[in-house]
Amino acid sequence: MAHLALLLLVVIWTVPTFGLLISSVRDKDQLAVSGWWTSLTTVERSSAGVLGTAADQIEEGGQFVIRGNLLAEGSNETIVSFGTSINNPTEFAVGSPAQMRVGGEIIVSEDGSYVWTSPTAFEHDRVRLFYTSAVPPRFTLENYTEVLTSAGIGRAFVNSFTVTVPATIIPILIAAFAAYALAWMRFPGRTLLVALMVGLLVVPLQMSLIPLLRMYNGIATTFGGNSKTYLGIWLAHTAFGLPLAIYLLRNYMAGLPREIMESARMDGASHFQIFATMVLPLSFPALASFAIFQFLWVWNDLLVAIVFLGQSSDELVLTGQLRALLGSRGDNWEILTAGAFISIIVPLIVFFSLQRYFVRGLLAGSVKGG
Repeated sequence: MAHLALLLLVVIWTVPTFGLLISSVRDKDQLAVSGWWTSLTTVERSSAGVLGTAADQIEEGGQFVIRGNLLAEGSNETIVSFGTSINNPTEFAVGSPAQMRVGGEIIVSEDGSYVWTSPTAFEHDRVRLFYTSAVPPRFTLENYTEVLTSAGIGRAFVNSFTVTVPATIIPILIAAFAAYALAWMRFPGRTLLVALMVGLLVVPLQMSLIPLLRMYNGIATTFGGNSKTYLGIWLAHTAFGLPLAIYLLRNYMAGLPREIMESARMDGASHFQIFATMVLPLSFPALASFAIFQFLWVWNDLLVAIVFLGQSSDELVLTGQLRALLGSRGDNWEILTAGAFISIIVPLIVFFSLQRYFVRGLLAGSVKGG
């Protein structure tokens, strides 16, 4: 039963991601009319083409003839059927003659070419012919090219890295020192501090966001600085990530063998030497686990980024730029899917690079204590 539940979770997570990837490389016209699960099959779509006018006719053997093609040049579609009415685009099969309402007889081939003949001269201006065509699967990287060359996307990608990397490293550095102190150093109030860390885990971010912003703006105004800087968002993400980081690392470090610590202290090692040479290398699984959590959280964040950085084009992160792209191109699904997959590819690389440490560090940091 547990294996079935795990398999179900994997499918629920994998299928939408796979669908997003397939949609991001599909042709935009096909994406607009069919789902990603039909991407490997030929689909039919209805459309209309404009026939040649009376000015295009030529006289051949006592007949007036208009030749042309319903499909665009280089199209890989094939005509399946056609009709003279928008309500019935499958009225006639390709190759069969059809009587036109304005006179004459037309024959349409699979490649879209047509021959329209009439015993009398044509006098019409503009006539449409409706048809159903078979469209084979087509995949392209044009969607990614359009997203990456759109105004602001490249800059937003760099801004996201500028925010995420320091906002992941800073809390790890602070939390590692604090976790060692709470796990192996004896001082008054240690238990109270551990309880405080656990309590801070349940404080909603939204509740503390505005007071933190007002306090930071007050400090920036006092010292004559700009409140909308990278330093502010680094400190905000550090503050929001520290409780979880300290909790996980403290539990993991407290579970390390006590004999190793006592042997090191008997050899005259200081707390800093024990931390730097023994505890830190042994705690790498826990550090990697929190690094994944923090990186994913900061990379996908939009609320904190808007509050502490603003929405100027020079400082807007990738999630903010994609939101703007969604607002301006809400009907362009090929742009949205490509942009969404670009935003998740970096977290996926980070996760799969560190996933061998993830479960070990997470479980050890959750069940061990001291």
